[in-house]
Amino acid sequence: MALRRVVTAEEDTLRKKSREVAAYDDKLWVLLDDTHQTMDKFGGVGLAAPQVGILRRVIIIEDNDTKYEFINPVITSMKGKQREVEGCLSMPDEWWYVERPDKIHVRAMNRYGKEFNTDADGVFAIAICHEIDHLNGVLFTDIGDERVEDEQELEKAKRARNRKKNKHKHKRR
Repeated sequence: MALRRVVTAEEDTLRKKSREVAAYDDKLWVLLDDTHQTMDKFGGVGLAAPQVGILRRVIIIEDNDTKYEFINPVITSMKGKQREVEGCLSMPDEWWYVERPDKIHVRAMNRYGKEFNTDADGVFAIAICHEIDHLNGVLFTDIGDERVEDEQELEKAKRARNRKKNKHKHKRR
């Protein structure tokens, strides 16, 4: 495993659409392992392959101390709405309120090329949507409706998000 450089918002890579993964091989596994290590090093809850300079449809999410890998993820249904503060490792000084679906259903492949489906809600759903946006060249600042500039407001929003994170449930099928 190797630590990779996190691509910043000024770089064109984050504005490009990622290509689907076709080969489930050692090269993919190295990308997944490196992406996990990079996310852990920088304290993220999710990271997409374009954020480490690779234009492939791969995202990883950590939720309640469990790590998830999604290859070629597709959101097949969405319900409800939630508006929460989001940040991004590619834009470490930016925090915005973003409206996302409250519940989603996702179809993806695992690192071995086996299809799986999962339901997600709350913060887990937000993280999946945020990372899938990266695969499509979309940044959270493109869809956010209000920038958070006040430090107290930011801390209050983070505390509320952490409480919500501990309450949600999701299931994998």
